[in-house]
Amino acid sequence: MGFPFLPEQASDFAVELDLWFWIITALSTFFTVLVFALLVVFVVRYRKGSAASRENAHDHDTRLELSWTVPLVVLGLVVFWYTAKLYAHAYAPGPPDAQEIYVVGKQWMWHLQHPNGIRENNQLHLQVGQPVKFVMISQDVIHSFYIPAFRIKKDVLPGRFNEVWVTPTKTGKFHLFCTEFCGTEHSKMGGFVYVMEPAEFEKWQQTELFGAAASATSMEAAGQALYEQLGCNTCHTGESTARCPTLEGIFGKEIELADGRKVMVDTEYVRESILDPNAKIVKGYQPIMPQYGTQLDEEKVLQLIAYIRSLSKAGDGGEKK
Repeated sequence: MGFPFLPEQASDFAVELDLWFWIITALSTFFTVLVFALLVVFVVRYRKGSAASRENAHDHDTRLELSWTVPLVVLGLVVFWYTAKLYAHAYAPGPPDAQEIYVVGKQWMWHLQHPNGIRENNQLHLQVGQPVKFVMISQDVIHSFYIPAFRIKKDVLPGRFNEVWVTPTKTGKFHLFCTEFCGTEHSKMGGFVYVMEPAEFEKWQQTELFGAAASATSMEAAGQALYEQLGCNTCHTGESTARCPTLEGIFGKEIELADGRKVMVDTEYVRESILDPNAKIVKGYQPIMPQYGTQLDEEKVLQLIAYIRSLSKAGDGGEKK
């Protein structure tokens, strides 16, 4: 069995990144060889005792300085621009049709959940050609989510959501690693990603849903059940006389706080409002909401966020969950 220099390419991003890697390697090699070659030439030519003429030596030539400085500045800017372009591509919000996979890192395993409720531990099944956005958070310490064949790597932090997206382009079985030392069994924190053809993926989904009919509840449905269980609907009623602000139609919009600031209602804001509701009080309301920081793990918080976001989808004409 051969040992490849680079992992196989299994995403659209992998092709671009590898091409740029080889271009940077070629440029680095070329200039390294050029500098050392000139160094050897000048050391030999102007060594002590050589017959080389040293008369009329010049210590400055503007045209010579510009002839090598300007092209290198332009080349450096091009390298910076394209590298930034690749970075922005990897860490941009992603296409609107991207399937969201919720990832919770914990010592020492990856817990992954599909929007339809299918849960996986240390393995993930994906459909080839379907963009995927990973929404990630840690339950304990810092981890790092890395799929070499996709060329994506993102730190998974406690108390903060991180996102990265990719489009799988090749079917097969690919490694999943944690690349941040996270404790004594860090080396065991890994798994596999299975990329499947659409028909095969659909069959797998149906099998999983049928086999776990009692537990395979969608993220939104699980969030709604938890929302009602915690009694959130008794205060967030949506009525003008409600003690807490309405949650319908607010996701992705700006709201004004009691101190005059305006914030965007996104996953970070909703998470903070669930775990520490007094951190940002909405204008016109009192800080009466209890804190749930010690009652909810990150998986349940993700479920609540999915449900609250679905309320905004319903407000835009979608079917309310």
